[in-house]
Amino acid sequence: MVGERPVVVIGAGPTGLAAAAELAARDLPVLVLEKGATAGAAVNEWGHVRLFSMWRDLVDPAAEKLLTATGWQRPDDEGCPTGREWIDSYLVPLADALGERVRFGSEVTGMSRLGRDRIVDAAREEQPFAVRVRTRGSEERILARAVVDASGTWGSPNPVGSDGLPALGEEAAVERISYRIPDLSDESTRICHTGHTTAVVGSGHSALTALVALATLAEENPETKAVWVLRRGEIGDAFGGGAADQLAARGALGQRARAAVESGTIEVVTGFRTAEVRSAGGRLVLVSEGGRALEPVDEVVSLTGFRPDLSFLSEVRLELDATLQAPVELAPLIDPNVHSCGTVYPHGAGELSHPEEGVFLAGMKSYGRAPTFLALTGYEQVRSIAAHLAGDHGNATTVELALPETGVCSGGGLSEEPDASTQKTELAEPDRVS
Repeated sequence: MVGERPVVVIGAGPTGLAAAAELAARDLPVLVLEKGATAGAAVNEWGHVRLFSMWRDLVDPAAEKLLTATGWQRPDDEGCPTGREWIDSYLVPLADALGERVRFGSEVTGMSRLGRDRIVDAAREEQPFAVRVRTRGSEERILARAVVDASGTWGSPNPVGSDGLPALGEEAAVERISYRIPDLSDESTRICHTGHTTAVVGSGHSALTALVALATLAEENPETKAVWVLRRGEIGDAFGGGAADQLAARGALGQRARAAVESGTIEVVTGFRTAEVRSAGGRLVLVSEGGRALEPVDEVVSLTGFRPDLSFLSEVRLELDATLQAPVELAPLIDPNVHSCGTVYPHGAGELSHPEEGVFLAGMKSYGRAPTFLALTGYEQVRSIAAHLAGDHGNATTVELALPETGVCSGGGLSEEPDASTQKTELAEPDRVS
């Protein structure tokens, strides 16, 4: 309707663009704000990584209808794209189809009720949301009917330090520590690891992906070495479900990592909780809480999961679980101590609601620090949210999910180490996405 305030969606990643498609399908005005220059800007940072999910699980139904009208050809359902293929073949065409509903180079720096900070009750719900946006060289305020935050967690990786804080010396050694899966097709990155020793910290599939890549590099250059540093006391189920994994590509990755460990190509250190990172002659030494020091390494790749950035939401009333930093109604349904990616219960607008009516965290960000997210989950979330905002409460509460059961995402739970890799499908499996 002319003059109707839009629903603002934060983030033009898979979940954010799906939210826009679902809202547009219901003729609701929507504006997507993306701080990057293109759709899937965060996905592009892990674009060299191949997803475990197949195309059939990576396309939102409302988005497909919108794309089909433009002549778009759906990729082969059985294929597993890389992050860049996901961008080129789906996310960019979807953003193009949404047209002026998507604005790039627009960073959300804060939001509140217009004229009300978080403590003011008077006439609060009568006020629109005021979304503060920073663009190149200027700031503006956009008034919104509702806000769907699908900005993901990619920009907030967990530190090497095992207590959730950066290890002593970690920030000083940042030039030799990466929090991303190395892209060994990039010449400068390849040079950094060829003939050198890299410590990979993490127990999830992102860590396995990095280890397999380094093991492959070691086949070409025997001086290349990888040390797998695990907080857990033993490898246990870190290799995943193998042949029983319903995501076949993920099962195959675990089997390749197991073979590299058994052959001795990858050294394994278990029961090691990093407390300090020391510099030693141009190399790094990881030191545990008990004072145990590992042999010096040249690079550290930390893949210990992600956490949500809640800083720009400080003036709206959220109700988040104290442990997971997920909506309180959702948290018990996604607790990684209990659920794998395939056993998360269906949920939608009801479980994603907050005391501040009209604010929703969706996609990977809705999971807080839980790692068990899959793209299909996010698509169903935003379908439910769109129905709720359209007043179609029957469809909003009828939430259905058919996820691949794997049994490998629960791992050791939060007491050990989250599986960073499941963010790809927001950030999708690893939202490594926004």
